[in-house]
Amino acid sequence: MNNSDLLSTFIFSISVSAPIFLMIALGAVLRRVGLIDEAFINTASRLVFSVGLPVLLFFSNATADFGSATDARIMIAVVTGALLVFVLSFASACWFVRDKKDRGVLTQAAFRGNLIIIGLAYCANAYGEKGIAMAALPLAVTIVLYNVLSVVALNRDLDGERGFRGVFVAIARNPLIIGIVAGLIYGAWGPSIAEPVRRAGGYLGDMSLPLALLCVGGTLNMKSLGQMGDGVLAASCWKLLISPVIAVALALLLGLKGDAVAVVFLLAAAPTATASFVMVRGMGGNAALAATMIVQTTLFGLVSLTIGLWLVEAFAPTL
Repeated sequence: MNNSDLLSTFIFSISVSAPIFLMIALGAVLRRVGLIDEAFINTASRLVFSVGLPVLLFFSNATADFGSATDARIMIAVVTGALLVFVLSFASACWFVRDKKDRGVLTQAAFRGNLIIIGLAYCANAYGEKGIAMAALPLAVTIVLYNVLSVVALNRDLDGERGFRGVFVAIARNPLIIGIVAGLIYGAWGPSIAEPVRRAGGYLGDMSLPLALLCVGGTLNMKSLGQMGDGVLAASCWKLLISPVIAVALALLLGLKGDAVAVVFLLAAAPTATASFVMVRGMGGNAALAATMIVQTTLFGLVSLTIGLWLVEAFAPTL
């Protein structure tokens, strides 16, 4: 690959990550000047999670041409990569955190990515409807996997009351899962969607990701950047470096190329999910540590995702 090709792929990577960075930064600025507050963020987050993103995922799955967009190998690479990171980080957590109760927090931060907001936003920004369609099936399966593995990781060292039955009930009621499954079913057997309904769904979907990114920015606490202990550093390395390397290696071994490898990378390299903080707090764990891991992987992830996407776009088609 010549220098002009490398430059063009780098510009493409910047064009994908820059809007996401700007929306997160805008959210932080709006929170600081008081134009949005915690009440707004809580309400907007519920709106996005309960309505906006489920509608986006429903229409994406109901209208996508899965014959050309869906590849089970993408799901296999993402899911297998998450499982490997879970096992390895679970086994080695004691090397990085002394307090036994913090080991599950580290493990969850290492494997549980913010797929729905950050990962999906990158896929949509890079490849449009095709990117969302390629990510839909891995998202559905991985969200379920994340919840189950989180219970395993946290229950080992915390006295959590939420068992597997509660997790499965929560999964069945998860609006995102419902939106994905309903879209797949409707796309397979339902009639064509009327244009006014399609447009209304498009408005909701177009609103959801920018609003979600504003909420991410509004919740960031910059003071957390100075809290770089061994556990936080390990979580960042697992989530932003090791996880995408494992997933991309699996994708290449499965024969994926081009955009498919890039989607695998974007999903695997997504920063730690904000839901991990909620789960740790609900189970009586070290919520401050979980929050710090989320902040640092989110901010550092803007850099690692840009560089990683550039490398994947530049070299994956030639491997």
